[in-house]
Amino acid sequence: MTTTAFDDHERSRWAGRAAAYDASLAALCAHPAPSLLDAAAVGAGVRVLDAGTGSGTVAGLARARGAGVVAVDAEPSMVALARLRVPSADGVCVAALPHLPFSTGSFDAAVSNFVLNHVGDPLATVNALARVVRPSGRIAVTIWPYPPRRAQGLWLDVFDAAGVERPTAPPGVDADRDFPRTAEGLAGLLDAAGLTDVRCETISWVHRTHPEVWWSGPANGISRPGLVMETQPPEMVVRIRAAYDELTAAYRDADGLLALPTAALLASASVP
Repeated sequence: MTTTAFDDHERSRWAGRAAAYDASLAALCAHPAPSLLDAAAVGAGVRVLDAGTGSGTVAGLARARGAGVVAVDAEPSMVALARLRVPSADGVCVAALPHLPFSTGSFDAAVSNFVLNHVGDPLATVNALARVVRPSGRIAVTIWPYPPRRAQGLWLDVFDAAGVERPTAPPGVDADRDFPRTAEGLAGLLDAAGLTDVRCETISWVHRTHPEVWWSGPANGISRPGLVMETQPPEMVVRIRAAYDELTAAYRDADGLLALPTAALLASASVP
């Protein structure tokens, strides 16, 4: 398998950004992690692969449940941080989906938290997860839905209010490899991989975070808003910050924290 233009773009965007991610968006991505592990039946004695571990949140929770954990990520800075966070893991190494350096049926379960949003061949990725899980083992994945919920969509309003001209659109997933980022679309992807007992649910919550933390992600180049931010001249960044302060005011609680509605899609299935 070869990487796509989308894969190459994603790798370049995340290069060296583990600390910035961990200090900004990691808490948002952590919310569905317990439900993700539940859906994959991860508990004591279960050998689980955490594919796309990021800074190691899911891997750490799995270890706390007594599971045997192997974690991989395409970004070396993420792997380095995850190794520090989960020193008791059986292994944490660099591996880029859909290329997994493990034998067929090596694991009882595989989980992947918000990683399908970042791969150029989603079906090949699900197939790769299925290959390394034993028959009757479980797979569970999460994605951000489209259209985006308020936590993510708010940035579009901020840029519009500031009068930002968007940079040239980055590469997207090839149309023949993409899938609808809906509950039906995600369930259909797992069906297409030949998995059984496919289930998909929407997890909704309110993400509470400090305004400076929420600002810091894009300000440090994290996610698509980060791509927009880093292409702006200093005077435009000042305008963006003013628009950000104005538009986020409606979401600030009495304690000064933002309360941002959001949601994720969680799908799980069994390997036949």
